[in-house]
Amino acid sequence: MRFEQLEYLTAVIQHGSLRRAGERLHVSQSALSEAISALERELGVPLLERHRSGARVSREGRDLLPVMTEILAGVARLKAAARDHARTIRVGTVNAGTSSLLVPAVREFGAGHPSTTVDVATLLQAEIQERLIEGRLDVGVINVFPGDDLPAALEGTVLLRGVPKVCCRTDDPLAAQPAVSVADLRARPFVAMRPGYLMHRLAQRLFGDAPPPETFSTDGAEMGKTLVATGTGPTILPDYSIVGDPLETAGVITARPLAEEVPPVMMLLVRRRFDRVPPAIADFEETIVRLARSV
Repeated sequence: MRFEQLEYLTAVIQHGSLRRAGERLHVSQSALSEAISALERELGVPLLERHRSGARVSREGRDLLPVMTEILAGVARLKAAARDHARTIRVGTVNAGTSSLLVPAVREFGAGHPSTTVDVATLLQAEIQERLIEGRLDVGVINVFPGDDLPAALEGTVLLRGVPKVCCRTDDPLAAQPAVSVADLRARPFVAMRPGYLMHRLAQRLFGDAPPPETFSTDGAEMGKTLVATGTGPTILPDYSIVGDPLETAGVITARPLAEEVPPVMMLLVRRRFDRVPPAIADFEETIVRLARSV
């Protein structure tokens, strides 16, 4: 029996089919089916009900889910204990609060834990959640709208609450307006986040079928703010990503409210729900939560 066989079956149960599980795990349906068939032969019970229309988890497979979850949680605890020994904390971030929160947290944590390394990777939200579930990340920092659900295996703590705003240069005519409308943005070149970022969802909603005639796509808030600063065009970001950024404090960029109603946005600290939290990771979480409360 291999641990990935249990992970494959658990994914099929969670996502409802081999196809969706394969898409989530980036594994072919044939490889999933073959691995689960081998597990069926070893356990002596049918785990999937296979039909011409596709495969679904059997009653026996669902009955075994609590045991499999316990085993996978034990593996996660083992990995966490090993990471304790390695003394490296792996953090995934969508980049929106890097300057105002994550960088200060890493700096303060590092001063108190000189023998622990913090490895920060900028990723899409879906990648962060996937790597947390798989145990390839320890902590994630993501943005969500109210009503966005986390996977059942993850839990989140609210770090910051804000609202999406227009980010533009301070010498841009938009900066002189009390509020910026969608029509204003449609008339200008626009810096858009790529699909997979929260602000891409918002821009799609605001612009609908009539986007700005010239759009520049980028990955993450930091590069977006850099493009804004060089005069490429405005963008839309959470206000906590703009206020306190070095470009904002230097007077290069600023934030202006949108004239249209937009949903609030939250930054979450996310990790696995059933992990035993190693002391170093707990200290890092305490540091970033405390700094967030003081922002």
